[in-house]
Amino acid sequence: MKPAAIIFDFDGVIVDSEVPANLALAECLTEIGLETCFEEALDRYCGQRWADCVRDIEERLGHALPQDFEPIYLTRAASLMDRHLTAVCGIDAFLDRTKHLPLAIASSSEPEWIAHKLERVSLCHYFGDRLFSAAQLEHGKPYPDVYLHAAKGLGIAPERCLAIEDSAIGATAAVAAGMHVIGLCAASHIRNREAHAEMLRAVGVHRIAFGFDEIVL
Repeated sequence: MKPAAIIFDFDGVIVDSEVPANLALAECLTEIGLETCFEEALDRYCGQRWADCVRDIEERLGHALPQDFEPIYLTRAASLMDRHLTAVCGIDAFLDRTKHLPLAIASSSEPEWIAHKLERVSLCHYFGDRLFSAAQLEHGKPYPDVYLHAAKGLGIAPERCLAIEDSAIGATAAVAAGMHVIGLCAASHIRNREAHAEMLRAVGVHRIAFGFDEIVL
């Protein structure tokens, strides 16, 4: 398939952010009495928008989160990322060789998070204002809404778009949107790449790549 546009997930595809984000989340949850290890936080919440994470956490707790939970978590995650955030290996070269196409982001993260982290890794110029977030939509991933929103914003039919995703929940959304989907197993949070690839194949991705250098358009 020769795509007319490429739509990227953000965390775990553009920025290697899932490890610090979920380390911080696991610590904060454990501190309020919901014992959670890093691996469990990653398995339960990777790829989901914050509102859906909160809903799940509160169901597990049986009551609302403390009012200061979100700012404490965000501060801790930001501190870890300020020290450790990097771009996913190979993304800069891939963006450079595909910059003739419209490039966009379709993420579960808040718009401010996307813009700030994109600036931190000096990749803003590839995307301009083509940053689409599920945070303001009725449904987050695994619903296809954010990918359909991104395609509409680009003015390109979904079936002509290539989506690149690292999580099963995100890949499910992109497949449901009718896009050609590559499951990327490249970021540092992926502990067993072969097992992760099988999980992505199970939700219908069309191809697997273990690095951006394997993606040939």
